[in-house]
Parts: sequence; structure tokens; C-alpha cells
Amino acid sequence: MSDSSRQSPPDASTGKDPRPLIAFTWLWVGAPLAYGLYELIRKATQLFTG
Repeated sequence: MSDSSRQSPPDASTGKDPRPLIAFTWLWVGAPLAYGLYELIRKATQLFTG
């Protein structure tokens, strides 16, 4: 048997939960992306409708 089967993920050994960081990261990227898509659709609508 190898020793790798005894190792746990790095965050499990420290007791930290990565989910808040992952949620914050998705918000950090997703909010500007959603705003950019909203503006794109709004301006494209204006462009094609006059």
C-alpha cells in the first residue's frame, strides 16, 4: 500500500470550509459578467430597434 491513501485534502486538515470563499469568488466574477450581459442586450436592442 502506498502512503497516499492516508493523506486527506489540505483544507480538511486545517478545518477551514472553502465554500464561503468559493461563493465570494463566484459573486466577484458573476456580478460584473451579469451586468455586462445586461448592458450588451440593452444596447443591442437599441441598435436594432432604432
